[in-house]
Amino acid sequence: MAKLLMKGNEVIAEAAVKAGCRYFFGYPITPQNELVTYMAKRLPEVGGVFLQAESEIAAINMVYGAAGTGARVMTSTSSPGYSLKQEGISYLSGAELPAVICNISRGGPGLGNIQPAQSDYFQATRGGGHGDYYLPVFAPASLQEVADLMGDAFDVADKYRTPVLILADGVLGQMMEPVEFSDKVVEELPKKDWATTGTRGDGGPKIITSLDLDIGGLEAHNSRLKDKFENITKNEIRYEEYEIEDAEYILVAYGSVARIAMSAIKLARKAGIKVGLIRPITLWPYPQEPFIKTRDKVKGYMSVEMSAGQMVEDVRLAVNGHAPVSFYGRNGGVIPTHEEIYEKIVQLSGGVKA
Repeated sequence: MAKLLMKGNEVIAEAAVKAGCRYFFGYPITPQNELVTYMAKRLPEVGGVFLQAESEIAAINMVYGAAGTGARVMTSTSSPGYSLKQEGISYLSGAELPAVICNISRGGPGLGNIQPAQSDYFQATRGGGHGDYYLPVFAPASLQEVADLMGDAFDVADKYRTPVLILADGVLGQMMEPVEFSDKVVEELPKKDWATTGTRGDGGPKIITSLDLDIGGLEAHNSRLKDKFENITKNEIRYEEYEIEDAEYILVAYGSVARIAMSAIKLARKAGIKVGLIRPITLWPYPQEPFIKTRDKVKGYMSVEMSAGQMVEDVRLAVNGHAPVSFYGRNGGVIPTHEEIYEKIVQLSGGVKA
C-alpha cells in the first residue's frame, strides 16, 4: 500500500477502523477534534456507528454499553475530558470490558491550554479512577507507530478484557507525516463468550456489572484482576533502545519528546559524549529490563519530559539507587528543543569531550 500524508488524529482514527473498530462515542475538545470529525465521516462508510455524546461522561458510558456486546469500540478526548471519563473507565476495568481510549493530552492543570504536554502521566499510569486497577498504556512516538500500535491496542484489550489507553499529545495529534497502513483489515473479531448478546449467543443471556456487594466476592474478583495485571506486566512490555551499547549516560523519554531527545543525542555524540536513550513504548507496564542491564554500567540517567517531573519517578524506581537520576522538563505546553536537551547532556556529563 502507498504511503499517505495524514494528520496524526486522522491516522489514529483510520488505524482504529482497520483494526475492526465500528463504534465511536466522543465529545469535541481540542487538540483531538480531527479524530472525532474523521470518525463521523468514516464509520458510516464501513457500516459502523458514530455518535457525538452530550458530554465526556455520556461518551464513556456509551463505550461501556457497546463493549458489553463484544464490539470493538473507541473514544477519544484530551486532558480535561479524560478526567471526566475516569469513573466510567473504572467501571470498564471492574467489569472487564475491552475498549480503546485515546488521550491527546494538553497543558494543565485545570483548563490549561491547548498546547502539547505530558503532564497526564501519573493519571495514565496509576489507573486514573477509583479502585485497584491499571490500564495498559501505549505511548507512540511517530505517526507510523500510531498506525502500527492501534491494532495491538485492540488486541490487548480483547485478550485481557481491559480498557487500553493510547497516550499521545498535541504534537502527534496535529502533525502530518507519511504513513503506511497494513493491508490487513480486521473483519472477524475474537469469540467473546461473556458478551451480552441476549439469547442469540451461546449460553443465553449474560449479565455484566462492576457491582459486587459481597465483600468476599469482591475481594476474590479484585484478586483475579490483580493476577491479570501481573500477567500483562509479564507479557506486554515494550520499549526501544537507542545508542545504549557504549553509553556512559542515558536519557529516558517517551512520545514526541523522545524524537527531540534523539536529535540531542546525535549532537552529543558528535561532541564526543557517549549518551543513549531508553524509550518506553508501554508506560504501564513500565519497562524494567533496559534499566536493570544498564544501571551498573552507566554514570547517570536523565528523564526528559514535557511536565514538571512525573515519569522520572518510575525511572528512579527502575534504577533502584544504582546510579544517579536527574530530570529536565518543560511544562505548561512548552516543547523542549534539542539544543536545550543537548546543553543538559553537556552539564550531566561534565562538559564536551576533547
